[in-house]
Amino acid sequence: MAHLLSTTCYLDVSSSNKLHFKSINQCSTPIPISFNMGISFSPLKKLSLQRKKSAQYVVRASAVSMSQEAKTQNDSGSQQSTDGASTRKKVMVIGGDGYCGWATALHLSNKGYEVSIVDNLIRRLFDHQLGLDSLTPISSIHNRIRRWKSLTGKDIQLFVGDICDFDFLAEAFKSFEPDAVVHFGEQRSAPYSMIDRSRAVFTQHNNVIGTLNVLFAIKEFREECHLVKLGTMGEYGTPNIDIEEGFITITHNGRTDTLPYPKQASSFYHLSKVHDSHNIAFTCKAWGIRATDLNQGVVYGVRTDETAMHEDLVNRLDYDAVFGTALNRFCVQAAVGHPLTVYGKGGQTRGYLDIRDTVQCVEIAIANPANPGEFRVFNQFTEQFSVNELAALVTKAGEKLGLEVKTISVPNPRVEAEEHYYNAKHTKLIELGLQPHLLSDSLLDSLLNFAVQYKDRVDTKQIMPSVSWKKIGAKPKTVAA
Repeated sequence: MAHLLSTTCYLDVSSSNKLHFKSINQCSTPIPISFNMGISFSPLKKLSLQRKKSAQYVVRASAVSMSQEAKTQNDSGSQQSTDGASTRKKVMVIGGDGYCGWATALHLSNKGYEVSIVDNLIRRLFDHQLGLDSLTPISSIHNRIRRWKSLTGKDIQLFVGDICDFDFLAEAFKSFEPDAVVHFGEQRSAPYSMIDRSRAVFTQHNNVIGTLNVLFAIKEFREECHLVKLGTMGEYGTPNIDIEEGFITITHNGRTDTLPYPKQASSFYHLSKVHDSHNIAFTCKAWGIRATDLNQGVVYGVRTDETAMHEDLVNRLDYDAVFGTALNRFCVQAAVGHPLTVYGKGGQTRGYLDIRDTVQCVEIAIANPANPGEFRVFNQFTEQFSVNELAALVTKAGEKLGLEVKTISVPNPRVEAEEHYYNAKHTKLIELGLQPHLLSDSLLDSLLNFAVQYKDRVDTKQIMPSVSWKKIGAKPKTVAA
């Protein structure tokens, strides 16, 4: 397992020209060394030394796991094999500790891909800052990976660090050498981006700069690498025409062209995704990068085949008003006897999909990569529902389980159309083999029972919305009561 961290040790250069890494107490002539490196507690893959004017030396090193080192030394002929582990496609999952990322990393590992996770673990920090928690108790990323290894014998490498730090990302790329990058590593909540100025700025900086760094890393170190980027259906807004998959053919003043579909983002988070899409499309054209932009709908559910294998592998499930999504929130509200919170008139219609389809869609995109220079857009959802329709479905399912489910209309904290036309195309993934898990009574029963199982962990103070699109200001705000 490879880990990424930054640290400082000392270089002893007093007795010979050889490099010796020691603690300061062991050095007769210590020179401080700054590390920004990938470490797996194994021999280093390569090392370079640069002297600065301050007499400090900066060492940049990339590390490989013991199993990789052994393969490099002892299995040189395996690169020619058609069925050996060395020929497995290598997939880097950025944001692999998150809701979609963790389920995807396990799914791909289970399918035989060689997987690494890159994550700065900041999603867990958000919970601490805002006083939130997952409905489900989730293990640390290290315990998750160890449990996966013990259950399956499969390794997942881990790089802990921030992709906005290009030096970190570069070392992760050079160490792992991915064939595909699945990029979930962004602040993914619209309400979070609308809390205050600092979180709006963080969201756009983190998402846009992080994605730019990924694009530059692909260009510099892995030109053939396929970028599979998680976008959002929210980029399109709610236009009064059908939503196409990324592009629309129009005729204007007698001339016809196929152009990117117009964007109507509705939060600083959605705007960051729009800019990501523009940057990716530009680099595909300018640099020949191959990329698939998955404009995903609203995800629901928590279990996949892999996360259900052990309690240490359980995925997070957010029910609060900042990170929770509609159907998941409604099921938790029903489980604890809280009225379902419909924003405004409840006619807001979006595309939805089961988390099992999220991991399936990503796998399909990896198995059918874009061509060099191609920017593909797939609309990633399986069904459309209005908020009122979801509330009705949860009410019906809850009553079958003996739950008394009520619905209330609360003032809409967002700025959005509450009644509108919505018809989005989503055929490309189906054509490539997606077999959807449609929302059914049995699935709703399962999700409701799951919520009932953990209902003692629910903090009901986190259910009602507290972030207002119109009241956002420059003053830092604490959301938790």
